[in-house]
Amino acid sequence: MRLALEAMVRALKAHYGWDALARQIPIRCFPQDASVSSSLKLLRKTPWARDKVEGLYLFVLREQARLKPH
Repeated sequence: MRLALEAMVRALKAHYGWDALARQIPIRCFPQDASVSSSLKLLRKTPWARDKVEGLYLFVLREQARLKPH
């Protein structure tokens, strides 16, 4: 299943908030005038930053699954 970049950014923002997300992935769209739309504009033009967001999103999913009680 392929998840839209916007859904990943929204999920990471909900999980971390903009400030903590900026510390996790130091790209300018997160600490300065952060919004989903401005982040998407930069991420769609910057493959290495998009890769970092996708990687962090997958990490968060794995951690949530690992910590979830069975």
